[in-house]
Amino acid sequence: MSQTDINKITVIIPTLNEADNIEQLLDYLHKLANEKIAEIIVSDAESNDLTREIAKEKGAMVISTKLASRAHQMNEAAKKATADILYFVHADARPPKSFVKDISRAIENGADFGCYRFKFDSKHPFLAVNSFFTRFKVLWCRGGDQTMFIKKSVFEKTNGFDEEFVVMEDFELIRRLWKKYRFHIIPKSVLVSARKYENNGYWQVNLANLKIYKMFMKGYHPQILKEKYFQLIKHPKEIQ
Repeated sequence: MSQTDINKITVIIPTLNEADNIEQLLDYLHKLANEKIAEIIVSDAESNDLTREIAKEKGAMVISTKLASRAHQMNEAAKKATADILYFVHADARPPKSFVKDISRAIENGADFGCYRFKFDSKHPFLAVNSFFTRFKVLWCRGGDQTMFIKKSVFEKTNGFDEEFVVMEDFELIRRLWKKYRFHIIPKSVLVSARKYENNGYWQVNLANLKIYKMFMKGYHPQILKEKYFQLIKHPKEIQ
């Protein structure tokens, strides 16, 4: 383990062909960054677009992984992190402008890990219903889109993300940790992309999410979850 920067944050962004989003996200993060941000790490799964080149140009630390799996990508980036707080952000998400202060305060107040609520970049009324439920501390209301912060010491002690999970890796980590560690939902919202719903339709995505969640809770093997997920919805940005 490398020497960590106390009370600082490493932002980790897993990517696969995110050239359309990574520049805007990095510009946004750099505007909000201060001495509390140790570094921004883009963990890229050998994108065939300009994701890596753009990220390097924008000043991020870029690492490449041969395995296209968010769990693996985020674990590999965590090994490079020098801060004692890890903050995992999807390329199409926009944290609140106050994210540095919010996360620092949550950790100072005793949280070991946590997330935000979210809202979509869409005015679809049904998506507002989805967003509303992210304020509740129940597992089925969670998801990587909400972004996740965690003490690096806790992440390492619990072996990080389970790399068997190519989908549901965030749910698996939260379920495994929150009976032992303090989980906190920051009462502000991350802005997330509605592109999955636009590509598939509201009801199709929600029914797919519900089915995969139920299968996850019943203990289906991660590979079966992955195969079923990609049968149910189109998600070209994800691992095929």
